[in-house]
Amino acid sequence: MPERAEGLRRAAEARHEAAAIRAETALKALRRQSKTVNYVQLAKTAGVSRSWLYRQPEIRQKVERMREASPLPGQRGQAAQRASAGSLRQKLHTYREELARLRTENTALKEQLAQRLGEARAASVTKRTY
Repeated sequence: MPERAEGLRRAAEARHEAAAIRAETALKALRRQSKTVNYVQLAKTAGVSRSWLYRQPEIRQKVERMREASPLPGQRGQAAQRASAGSLRQKLHTYREELARLRTENTALKEQLAQRLGEARAASVTKRTY
């Protein structure tokens, strides 16, 4: 029995090591491809679960370092592209107008539906009476 337990332990260690290597390789590939490094993408690329990744302190440290490292090529200058307060107020105003329009349209459609349902109900009642 101890031999069997030892074999199981070695197999578990081998699976763990293989998963760690896949995660490391996936981290490098994501960075090389200038893709966002996050646990979902890393787990998918490496073929491991997110929960496994979260339980690996070495990998978590690497992910955090990569996130904090210099921005990806497409992200440079994003700070300069932040919206101004006036721009945000204009967007808010536009969204509020759109929301009001949609509410009005929704109310009109509900009234139209109620009218049609009433007409259908009336028609079905008059057809039943002889």
